[in-house]
Amino acid sequence: MYLNIIYNKWRFHALCLILAFVSIGFYGCQSDDKEEMTYPPFDASKPVVVSGFTPESGGAGQRLVIYGQNFGTDPSIVTVLVGGKEAVVISVNGESLYCLVPQQAFDGDIEVRIGEDNSEVIAYSDTDFDYQRKMVVSTVVGYKNDRGDEPWKDGVFMSDNENEMASGFWEPSFMKFDPLNPKHLWVVFDFNNGLYLINLADSTVTKKRSDFDRPRSIDFTNDGQYMIIAEDRGGENDRATYRLSRDQDWQDREVLTRYRQCNGASVHPVNGELYFNSYEKGQFFRFDLNKYFDEGLGDKEYETLFVVHDPGWEYKTFIHPSGNYAYIMVINQHYILRLDYNWEKEQFNQPYLVCGQLRSPGYQDGVGSSVRVRNPYQGVFVKNDDYVEAGKPDEYDFYFTDQHNHAIRKLTPEGSVTTFAGRGSSSINPDPWGYVNGDLREEARFDRPSGIAYNEEEKAFYIGDQANHRIRKIALEEKEE
Repeated sequence: MYLNIIYNKWRFHALCLILAFVSIGFYGCQSDDKEEMTYPPFDASKPVVVSGFTPESGGAGQRLVIYGQNFGTDPSIVTVLVGGKEAVVISVNGESLYCLVPQQAFDGDIEVRIGEDNSEVIAYSDTDFDYQRKMVVSTVVGYKNDRGDEPWKDGVFMSDNENEMASGFWEPSFMKFDPLNPKHLWVVFDFNNGLYLINLADSTVTKKRSDFDRPRSIDFTNDGQYMIIAEDRGGENDRATYRLSRDQDWQDREVLTRYRQCNGASVHPVNGELYFNSYEKGQFFRFDLNKYFDEGLGDKEYETLFVVHDPGWEYKTFIHPSGNYAYIMVINQHYILRLDYNWEKEQFNQPYLVCGQLRSPGYQDGVGSSVRVRNPYQGVFVKNDDYVEAGKPDEYDFYFTDQHNHAIRKLTPEGSVTTFAGRGSSSINPDPWGYVNGDLREEARFDRPSGIAYNEEEKAFYIGDQANHRIRKIALEEKEE
């Protein structure tokens, strides 16, 4: 027993000595590191040399390290051009500098300029960076002045004359492409009385109607001949949904259904029924559009299928292109439901949770109830070519705007949620919101995105960026003319 005590004490003292030596060694390493990390400032009397860079290829937003000599330590006097486009310089440490590859750096030549007051010393790389096109965020139309009070007005996308440019776009939006004209993007804005056409053919925005109260969604009948508008009004006999006719240039209006506080309406892409809701008690209604067109149907002749939780649930429904199921975005309670279609009964079954959690706003990628969203608003199904090639039964991902997380999220058929675009890199800017174009995750920032639409012809997303007062675009970057 006594020997064990002596042995244990000896082990303890030996351990203390070892830790002491390790601490001294670690301190010495820290001191050496500090000496090694001390770099001389830029010397204008000496040449700047670019000796290499890594990685050799990448796209916009790629982290790029350039090696050389006489870079100094002050990023504010360093300019890096890649393919003639200015890169964002993050840090400079004597013989290396860290930057982000800019958009449209197609030519790939690397140029480093160092100096103040136009007295720059310039160096070039012997080899070019292999620039690869990638999906980036850009701006289509809109601007925001210093006061944030620019008017709602028609106009062109871009112009040297601000008075000619379309502006506004600062309410929650809902977007839908015309199924018979992929150059026409239709948009309504909550609390705005208009129906807007964003014409991609001539780069103009036009307010086509001005007789709404609170338009909340747009859809089309399966033949594309009628536009369905949902309107959020307070009276029990107020219109909930109505149709506009293509052959009347969308200038007519006929009430389809009447009920209070409709947040959205969707047409089943196969069977053609109309589904709409009410904020009052969270009701989910079915209206037989086929019977309406064939035999006539009264504006109260719809059926209540179920109620989504409690009164005051604001939600919108998005139906899968196959018609097999739909997602319900419960906006003000921060979760997403799924409802499967019963082909025998020709109606949707009761919904169940897909992601998020009731009254638990937050930001977290993941699966199922571990996911956190914050006021999701509109979504769109997009075919995934990898799923097609793999022969998967469901070929579509679901992209949706996550308003108060300032991001575009992606929901897979398996229920996994990831962040597709927005929030930028915290190493560049700690704020998840803002107005920044560029790489989807490293640079791009939104501020309360709401509307989203996908143009299959362009392979491009269009985003209503509410607090930035703009319409944004996500697509493969293109070379400037």
